Amino acid sequence: MQAWARELGFSQIGVAGVDLSSAEPGLLQWLAQGFHGEMHYMQAHGLKRARPAELVPGTVSVITARMDYLPRQTGDGWQAVEWDRLQRPEEGVVSLYARGRDYHKVLRNRLQKLAERIAQEIGPFGHRAFTDSAPVLEAELASRSGQGWRGKHTLVLSREAGSMFFLGEIYVDLALEPTVPVTAHCGSCTSCIDACPTGAIVAPHRVDARRCISYLTIEHAGSIPEEMRPLMANRIYGCDDCQLACPWNKFAQPSALPDFDARAGLAGTQLVHFLAWDEATFLRVTEGSPIRRIGHARWLRNVAVALGNAWRETGHPEIRAALQGRADHPDPMVAEHVAWALAQRG
Repeated sequence: MQAWARELGFSQIGVAGVDLSSAEPGLLQWLAQGFHGEMHYMQAHGLKRARPAELVPGTVSVITARMDYLPRQTGDGWQAVEWDRLQRPEEGVVSLYARGRDYHKVLRNRLQKLAERIAQEIGPFGHRAFTDSAPVLEAELASRSGQGWRGKHTLVLSREAGSMFFLGEIYVDLALEPTVPVTAHCGSCTSCIDACPTGAIVAPHRVDARRCISYLTIEHAGSIPEEMRPLMANRIYGCDDCQLACPWNKFAQPSALPDFDARAGLAGTQLVHFLAWDEATFLRVTEGSPIRRIGHARWLRNVAVALGNAWRETGHPEIRAALQGRADHPDPMVAEHVAWALAQRG
Protein backbone atom coordinates (compact mmCIF):
# COMPACT_ATOMS: atom_id res chain seq x y z
CA MET A 1 0.00 0.00 0.00
CA GLN A 2 2.91 2.37 0.68
CA ALA A 3 4.14 1.89 -2.90
CA TRP A 4 0.69 2.67 -4.34
CA ALA A 5 0.50 5.76 -2.14
CA ARG A 6 3.87 7.03 -3.31
CA GLU A 7 2.85 6.57 -6.94
CA LEU A 8 -0.02 8.94 -6.18
CA GLY A 9 2.24 11.56 -4.61
CA PHE A 10 1.74 10.72 -0.94
CA SER A 11 4.78 10.72 1.31
CA GLN A 12 3.55 8.23 3.88
CA ILE A 13 0.44 6.35 4.92
CA GLY A 14 -0.52 4.76 8.21
CA VAL A 15 -3.46 3.13 9.97
CA ALA A 16 -5.27 4.25 13.11
CA GLY A 17 -8.04 2.72 15.14
CA VAL A 18 -11.35 4.50 15.76
CA ASP A 19 -11.30 4.77 19.56
CA LEU A 20 -10.37 8.42 20.10
CA SER A 21 -12.14 8.71 23.45
CA SER A 22 -8.98 9.89 25.19
CA ALA A 23 -8.98 12.97 22.94
CA GLU A 24 -12.54 13.97 23.81
CA PRO A 25 -11.84 15.87 27.07
CA GLY A 26 -9.26 18.08 25.38
CA LEU A 27 -11.63 18.83 22.49
CA LEU A 28 -14.47 19.71 24.85
CA GLN A 29 -12.23 21.99 26.93
CA TRP A 30 -10.95 23.78 23.81
CA LEU A 31 -14.53 24.40 22.68
CA ALA A 32 -15.65 25.48 26.16
CA GLN A 33 -12.90 28.10 26.23
CA GLY A 34 -14.20 29.53 22.96
CA PHE A 35 -10.85 29.01 21.26
CA HIS A 36 -12.65 27.99 18.04
CA GLY A 37 -13.89 31.57 17.55
CA GLU A 38 -16.55 31.83 14.86
CA MET A 39 -15.86 28.34 13.52
CA HIS A 40 -19.32 27.31 14.71
CA TYR A 41 -19.17 24.04 12.81
CA MET A 42 -16.58 22.89 15.35
CA GLN A 43 -19.19 23.20 18.09
CA ALA A 44 -22.08 21.95 15.95
CA HIS A 45 -20.47 18.60 15.22
CA GLY A 46 -19.58 18.07 18.87
CA LEU A 47 -17.96 14.76 19.68
CA LYS A 48 -18.67 13.30 16.25
CA ARG A 49 -15.24 14.71 15.37
CA ALA A 50 -13.67 12.25 17.83
CA ARG A 51 -15.94 9.34 16.91
CA PRO A 52 -15.22 8.13 13.36
CA ALA A 53 -17.79 5.32 13.58
CA GLU A 54 -20.52 7.90 14.26
CA LEU A 55 -19.46 10.13 11.38
CA VAL A 56 -19.35 7.20 8.94
CA PRO A 57 -21.28 4.20 10.34
CA GLY A 58 -19.41 0.96 9.84
CA THR A 59 -15.95 2.53 10.07
CA VAL A 60 -13.50 0.14 11.74
CA SER A 61 -10.13 1.64 10.76
CA VAL A 62 -8.76 4.89 9.36
CA ILE A 63 -6.04 4.99 6.71
CA THR A 64 -4.09 8.21 7.17
CA ALA A 65 -1.94 9.90 4.55
CA ARG A 66 0.39 12.87 4.37
CA MET A 67 1.50 14.79 1.31
CA ASP A 68 4.40 17.26 1.25
CA TYR A 69 3.49 20.65 -0.18
CA LEU A 70 6.61 22.77 -0.53
CA PRO A 71 6.92 23.75 -4.22
CA ARG A 72 9.14 21.42 -6.22
CA GLN A 73 11.75 24.12 -6.81
CA THR A 74 12.21 24.80 -3.07
CA GLY A 75 15.88 24.74 -2.11
CA ASP A 76 17.93 24.78 1.06
CA GLY A 77 17.42 27.87 3.16
CA TRP A 78 13.76 28.25 2.20
CA GLN A 79 12.88 29.29 5.78
CA ALA A 80 15.25 32.25 5.57
CA VAL A 81 13.72 33.23 2.22
CA GLU A 82 10.27 33.30 3.80
CA TRP A 83 11.45 35.26 6.84
CA ASP A 84 12.89 37.84 4.42
CA ARG A 85 9.45 38.32 2.85
CA LEU A 86 8.13 39.42 6.23
CA GLN A 87 10.79 42.15 6.35
CA ARG A 88 9.42 43.78 3.18
CA PRO A 89 6.30 45.62 4.43
CA GLU A 90 5.00 46.55 0.98
CA GLU A 91 5.01 42.94 -0.26
CA GLY A 92 1.94 40.79 0.43
CA VAL A 93 2.71 37.41 1.99
CA VAL A 94 0.49 34.42 1.21
CA SER A 95 0.99 31.26 3.24
CA LEU A 96 3.14 28.71 1.41
CA TYR A 97 0.45 26.04 1.25
CA ALA A 98 -1.94 28.41 -0.55
CA ARG A 99 0.31 29.51 -3.41
CA GLY A 100 -0.55 26.48 -5.54
CA ARG A 101 -3.64 24.44 -6.30
CA ASP A 102 -6.38 23.87 -3.73
CA TYR A 103 -5.16 20.94 -1.66
CA HIS A 104 -8.72 19.78 -0.92
CA LYS A 105 -9.16 18.84 -4.56
CA VAL A 106 -5.71 17.31 -4.99
CA LEU A 107 -5.80 15.10 -1.90
CA ARG A 108 -9.42 14.00 -2.16
CA ASN A 109 -8.93 12.90 -5.74
CA ARG A 110 -5.78 10.96 -4.94
CA LEU A 111 -7.19 9.42 -1.76
CA GLN A 112 -10.09 8.14 -3.84
CA LYS A 113 -7.66 6.66 -6.36
CA LEU A 114 -5.80 4.95 -3.54
CA ALA A 115 -9.05 3.44 -2.28
CA GLU A 116 -9.85 2.23 -5.79
CA ARG A 117 -6.40 0.64 -6.06
CA ILE A 118 -6.95 -1.18 -2.77
CA ALA A 119 -10.36 -2.38 -4.00
CA GLN A 120 -8.74 -3.80 -7.14
CA GLU A 121 -6.55 -5.90 -4.87
CA ILE A 122 -9.03 -7.07 -2.21
CA GLY A 123 -12.45 -6.44 -3.71
CA PRO A 124 -15.11 -3.81 -2.92
CA PHE A 125 -15.15 -2.32 0.57
CA GLY A 126 -16.86 0.58 2.33
CA HIS A 127 -14.82 3.76 2.42
CA ARG A 128 -14.99 7.54 2.48
CA ALA A 129 -12.12 9.97 1.94
CA PHE A 130 -11.58 13.27 3.78
CA THR A 131 -9.08 16.07 3.82
CA ASP A 132 -9.91 19.00 6.06
CA SER A 133 -13.46 18.65 4.78
CA ALA A 134 -15.49 17.08 7.60
CA PRO A 135 -15.51 16.80 11.40
CA VAL A 136 -12.35 14.70 11.61
CA LEU A 137 -9.56 14.90 14.22
CA GLU A 138 -6.93 14.81 11.50
CA ALA A 139 -3.85 15.57 13.58
CA GLU A 140 -4.93 13.12 16.28
CA LEU A 141 -5.42 10.32 13.76
CA ALA A 142 -2.14 11.17 12.02
CA SER A 143 -0.14 11.10 15.25
CA ARG A 144 -1.74 7.85 16.39
CA SER A 145 -0.84 6.22 13.09
CA GLY A 146 2.84 7.18 13.13
CA GLN A 147 2.81 10.14 10.74
CA GLY A 148 4.54 12.18 13.42
CA TRP A 149 3.90 13.73 16.84
CA ARG A 150 1.89 16.77 17.86
CA GLY A 151 4.16 19.79 18.07
CA LYS A 152 3.61 22.53 20.62
CA HIS A 153 1.92 24.52 17.83
CA THR A 154 -0.57 21.56 17.55
CA LEU A 155 0.57 20.63 14.03
CA VAL A 156 1.95 17.18 13.28
CA LEU A 157 5.76 17.03 13.12
CA SER A 158 7.89 14.41 11.40
CA ARG A 159 11.63 13.91 11.92
CA GLU A 160 11.93 13.25 8.17
CA ALA A 161 9.62 15.99 6.87
CA GLY A 162 9.00 18.69 9.45
CA SER A 163 5.40 19.92 9.30
CA MET A 164 5.04 21.22 5.75
CA PHE A 165 2.52 18.63 4.61
CA PHE A 166 -1.20 18.09 4.21
CA LEU A 167 -3.15 15.34 5.92
CA GLY A 168 -5.92 13.16 4.55
CA GLU A 169 -7.88 10.12 5.68
CA ILE A 170 -9.84 7.22 4.30
CA TYR A 171 -12.45 5.84 6.71
CA VAL A 172 -12.81 2.12 5.93
CA ASP A 173 -14.93 -0.79 7.09
CA LEU A 174 -11.88 -3.06 7.15
CA ALA A 175 -10.13 -4.24 10.33
CA LEU A 176 -6.55 -3.18 9.60
CA GLU A 177 -3.53 -3.49 11.88
CA PRO A 178 -2.72 -0.03 13.29
CA THR A 179 0.75 1.37 12.57
CA VAL A 180 3.00 2.31 15.46
CA PRO A 181 3.00 5.92 16.77
CA VAL A 182 6.30 7.78 17.04
CA THR A 183 7.69 9.48 20.12
CA ALA A 184 7.68 13.26 20.49
CA HIS A 185 10.88 15.20 19.85
CA CYS A 186 10.12 18.82 20.77
CA GLY A 187 11.89 18.58 24.10
CA SER A 188 12.24 21.96 25.80
CA CYS A 189 12.08 23.90 22.51
CA THR A 190 9.56 26.76 22.43
CA SER A 191 10.53 28.28 19.07
CA CYS A 192 7.01 28.07 17.65
CA ILE A 193 5.45 29.66 20.75
CA ASP A 194 8.04 32.44 20.81
CA ALA A 195 7.64 33.17 17.08
CA CYS A 196 3.84 33.54 16.99
CA PRO A 197 3.28 37.25 16.25
CA THR A 198 -0.07 37.38 18.07
CA GLY A 199 0.54 35.03 20.99
CA ALA A 200 -2.07 32.60 19.65
CA ILE A 201 -0.21 29.57 21.05
CA VAL A 202 -1.40 30.27 24.59
CA ALA A 203 0.28 27.15 26.02
CA PRO A 204 2.10 24.14 24.58
CA HIS A 205 -0.39 22.20 22.42
CA ARG A 206 -3.09 24.87 22.91
CA VAL A 207 -4.01 27.45 20.24
CA ASP A 208 -6.57 30.22 20.63
CA ALA A 209 -7.80 30.49 17.03
CA ARG A 210 -9.23 33.95 17.71
CA ARG A 211 -5.67 35.28 17.91
CA CYS A 212 -4.28 33.24 15.00
CA ILE A 213 -3.53 35.15 11.80
CA SER A 214 -4.56 32.14 9.71
CA TYR A 215 -7.97 32.23 11.38
CA LEU A 216 -8.31 36.02 11.14
CA THR A 217 -7.43 36.16 7.43
CA ILE A 218 -9.29 33.04 6.32
CA GLU A 219 -11.99 31.77 8.69
CA HIS A 220 -13.06 35.05 10.27
CA ALA A 221 -15.80 36.67 8.20
CA GLY A 222 -16.24 40.14 9.69
CA SER A 223 -14.19 43.03 10.96
CA ILE A 224 -10.74 42.07 12.22
CA PRO A 225 -10.25 43.25 15.83
CA GLU A 226 -8.25 46.47 15.75
CA GLU A 227 -5.72 45.27 18.30
CA MET A 228 -4.84 42.38 15.99
CA ARG A 229 -4.31 44.42 12.83
CA PRO A 230 -0.82 45.83 13.52
CA LEU A 231 0.37 42.35 14.50
CA MET A 232 -0.61 40.95 11.10
CA ALA A 233 2.09 43.05 9.36
CA ASN A 234 2.09 42.06 5.64
CA ARG A 235 0.47 38.63 6.01
CA ILE A 236 -2.65 38.61 3.83
CA TYR A 237 -3.63 34.93 3.70
CA GLY A 238 -2.56 32.59 6.46
CA CYS A 239 0.64 32.64 8.51
CA ASP A 240 3.63 30.30 8.53
CA ASP A 241 5.65 31.82 11.39
CA CYS A 242 5.36 28.92 13.83
CA GLN A 243 6.52 26.55 11.09
CA LEU A 244 9.30 28.84 9.85
CA ALA A 245 10.69 28.93 13.38
CA CYS A 246 10.54 25.17 13.93
CA PRO A 247 13.99 23.52 13.74
CA TRP A 248 12.47 20.31 12.40
CA ASN A 249 11.41 22.07 9.20
CA LYS A 250 14.97 22.06 7.94
CA PHE A 251 13.97 18.51 6.96
CA ALA A 252 10.79 19.59 5.13
CA GLN A 253 10.55 18.00 1.69
CA PRO A 254 9.40 19.47 -1.65
CA SER A 255 6.23 18.02 -3.11
CA ALA A 256 6.46 15.33 -5.75
CA LEU A 257 3.59 17.03 -7.63
CA PRO A 258 3.44 20.16 -9.77
CA ASP A 259 0.08 21.08 -8.19
CA PHE A 260 1.70 22.93 -5.30
CA ASP A 261 4.18 24.97 -7.35
CA ALA A 262 3.63 28.66 -6.61
CA ARG A 263 1.34 30.42 -9.07
CA ALA A 264 2.68 33.48 -10.79
CA GLY A 265 1.70 36.60 -8.90
CA LEU A 266 1.10 35.08 -5.46
CA ALA A 267 4.66 35.45 -4.17
CA GLY A 268 6.76 38.60 -4.31
CA THR A 269 3.85 40.85 -5.34
CA GLN A 270 3.31 44.37 -4.01
CA LEU A 271 0.26 44.98 -1.84
CA VAL A 272 -0.88 47.92 -3.98
CA HIS A 273 -1.17 45.50 -6.89
CA PHE A 274 -3.34 43.12 -4.84
CA LEU A 275 -5.59 45.98 -3.71
CA ALA A 276 -6.18 46.94 -7.34
CA TRP A 277 -7.75 43.56 -8.22
CA ASP A 278 -11.40 43.85 -9.11
CA GLU A 279 -13.63 40.86 -8.43
CA ALA A 280 -13.22 39.43 -11.94
CA THR A 281 -9.42 39.52 -11.58
CA PHE A 282 -9.61 37.95 -8.12
CA LEU A 283 -11.78 35.11 -9.41
CA ARG A 284 -9.56 34.55 -12.44
CA VAL A 285 -6.27 34.50 -10.55
CA THR A 286 -7.60 32.34 -7.71
CA GLU A 287 -9.44 29.79 -9.83
CA GLY A 288 -8.64 26.35 -8.39
CA SER A 289 -6.84 28.00 -5.46
CA PRO A 290 -7.77 27.74 -1.77
CA ILE A 291 -7.70 31.55 -1.64
CA ARG A 292 -10.89 31.83 -3.68
CA ARG A 293 -13.06 30.59 -0.83
CA ILE A 294 -12.62 33.77 1.24
CA GLY A 295 -14.12 35.89 -1.54
CA HIS A 296 -13.07 39.24 -2.98
CA ALA A 297 -14.26 41.42 -0.07
CA ARG A 298 -12.29 39.51 2.57
CA TRP A 299 -9.26 39.56 0.29
CA LEU A 300 -9.44 43.37 0.06
CA ARG A 301 -9.99 43.55 3.84
CA ASN A 302 -6.79 41.60 4.46
CA VAL A 303 -4.78 43.60 1.93
CA ALA A 304 -6.06 46.89 3.38
CA VAL A 305 -4.83 45.90 6.85
CA ALA A 306 -1.41 45.00 5.48
CA LEU A 307 -1.25 48.28 3.55
CA GLY A 308 -2.17 50.19 6.69
CA ASN A 309 0.79 48.58 8.41
CA ALA A 310 3.06 49.38 5.47
CA TRP A 311 1.76 52.98 5.32
CA ARG A 312 2.53 53.43 9.02
CA GLU A 313 6.03 52.03 8.57
CA THR A 314 7.12 53.58 5.27
CA GLY A 315 4.88 56.55 4.53
CA HIS A 316 5.22 55.95 0.80
CA PRO A 317 2.67 58.12 -1.05
CA GLU A 318 1.71 55.38 -3.53
CA ILE A 319 0.29 53.39 -0.61
CA ARG A 320 -1.90 56.31 0.44
CA ALA A 321 -3.06 56.79 -3.14
CA ALA A 322 -3.96 53.10 -3.51
CA LEU A 323 -5.95 53.14 -0.27
CA GLN A 324 -7.76 56.35 -1.21
CA GLY A 325 -8.81 54.63 -4.41
CA ARG A 326 -10.71 52.09 -2.31
CA ALA A 327 -12.02 54.49 0.34
CA ASP A 328 -15.55 54.51 -1.10
CA HIS A 329 -15.80 50.74 -1.59
CA PRO A 330 -19.46 49.68 -1.46
CA ASP A 331 -18.77 46.89 1.01
CA PRO A 332 -18.85 48.47 4.51
CA MET A 333 -16.30 45.97 5.85
CA VAL A 334 -13.79 46.85 3.13
CA ALA A 335 -14.40 50.59 3.55
CA GLU A 336 -13.91 50.34 7.32
CA HIS A 337 -10.55 48.57 7.00
CA VAL A 338 -9.38 51.02 4.32
CA ALA A 339 -10.31 53.94 6.59
CA TRP A 340 -8.33 52.35 9.43
CA ALA A 341 -5.36 51.85 7.11
CA LEU A 342 -5.39 55.50 5.99
CA ALA A 343 -5.51 56.64 9.61
CA GLN A 344 -2.25 54.86 10.43
CA ARG A 345 -0.24 57.98 9.61
CA GLY A 346 -2.76 60.58 10.68
